[in-house]
Amino acid sequence: MTGTFKAACVQVNAQNDMRANVRVACDLIRDAASAGAEFISLPENVAFMGLNSKETRAAAHLQADHPALQAFRDVARETGVWLLAGSLGIRLDNDKLANRSCFIGPDGQVRTHYDKIHMFDVDLPNGKSLRESNNYRPGAEAVVTPLPWCQLGLSICYDLRFPHLYRDLAKAGADVLVIPSAFMQVTGEAHWHVLMRARAIETGCFVIAAAQCGEHVAGRLSYGHSVIIAPWGEVLSDGGTAEGVSLAEID
Repeated sequence: MTGTFKAACVQVNAQNDMRANVRVACDLIRDAASAGAEFISLPENVAFMGLNSKETRAAAHLQADHPALQAFRDVARETGVWLLAGSLGIRLDNDKLANRSCFIGPDGQVRTHYDKIHMFDVDLPNGKSLRESNNYRPGAEAVVTPLPWCQLGLSICYDLRFPHLYRDLAKAGADVLVIPSAFMQVTGEAHWHVLMRARAIETGCFVIAAAQCGEHVAGRLSYGHSVIIAPWGEVLSDGGTAEGVSLAEID
């Protein structure tokens, strides 16, 4: 499978109102499709950024009845695009959730999914601790899936810091790596662009990384700067720090 296609990153500032978040994301998907995008990626936690663990758990649903996923399936069918629903909180059979990317075809069907492998557990200099593993069960499998033009390797946000995952995806045939993210402001300023470029250069793959931006509930700041990067490390598009759509041609 070879060819040229137009890819887009949708950049949002999700809050703890799922209905409003999904409405904004769907409007931006339509904008991207109108601009010629054939593959569109949304960021991590696109439908909900909670105030705390209780809110995050309450907003999670089983995949089969997740309202945000249904809305994204509908808009993919409406616009005829291939859509990566960056990540959603999916309720599992046990007491944990999955931080899950769902890959949706132009027919609105979920073709495959990927559960984030590396959990963001960190102690910050200000004394706060973030423990993604308190809510989420880590995934166990890397995923490569076909687009009409190429093979797509799936990952999410903090996976970015583990280069062996991307080497495995490339060795398994991935031509394009997707890294939907909600990168924090402080770490984004230090590491976002250099790590995204490194993943492209070391694998010989394109990188498409849609991101959250701005201030969320509880004062959390996301870096923004959704990027599409070529295998030589060139930044083909950068979404800046505001909500919107950024596009690039993938050849």
